[in-house]
Amino acid sequence: MDFPRLGLGTMGIDDPDAVTTAIDLGYRHLDTAQIYDNEAVVGEGIDQAGVDRDDLLVATKLWIDQLDRVRESTVESLDRLGLDSVDLLYVHRPKGAYDPESTLSAMAELRDDGLIDGIAVSNFEIGDLDRFADVLGEPPAANQVEYHPLFQPEDRLEHAREHDYPLVAYSPLSGGEVDTVEPIVEVADRHGITPEQASLAWLLAKGIHPIPKASSREHLEANRAALDVELTDEDVAAIDAVEREHELYPE
Repeated sequence: MDFPRLGLGTMGIDDPDAVTTAIDLGYRHLDTAQIYDNEAVVGEGIDQAGVDRDDLLVATKLWIDQLDRVRESTVESLDRLGLDSVDLLYVHRPKGAYDPESTLSAMAELRDDGLIDGIAVSNFEIGDLDRFADVLGEPPAANQVEYHPLFQPEDRLEHAREHDYPLVAYSPLSGGEVDTVEPIVEVADRHGITPEQASLAWLLAKGIHPIPKASSREHLEANRAALDVELTDEDVAAIDAVEREHELYPE
């Protein structure tokens, strides 16, 4: 399947009905992680929705204390999700028990065995990405990073473009601060949309795949509506030039 342009971030979601509602509304990329402690919730939401499994891109992440027991930990995640495989398995951070050779080789074995489809990374910087390529001889299936108008790691975007893999943006709404940023509010007003929709549309225009977290139908629908927004080059440049910076999840 094509990589969905916009997905659902599930950190903090503890109700499977929210996941089911998202799927019913057209979300096809569902992102969870071991550290979120809600893989079972996401799995139940998927089961309730009753859609064809092949129509979903399901991702989870190995936490930093599980990177030396990749197979065992992945099987535990699959059990919680109630799935035979996931489409993306991420190294959540290149920290803790992470050893590029052993961790990535173990993930490659999982891919060979059909338990995962893609080996992905999260919070990787350029040196980490280069080491990934050295070990596996290929780029990651995706790199998921904090990316929003108040934190723009352009080096990761350029690397993703150069090596032709998706860049996935978590916290794409700047932790709820986008409605306080004047250039974003001005873009939103020009298009008759919310600042949150303007932020998502900006990421989409740059070819980034945002995964905003939402649990109510209203917010899920509002985020999806950003897919129909077409920003001008001037709009994109205005948000690119935002001078305020606030990294929500620094190392």
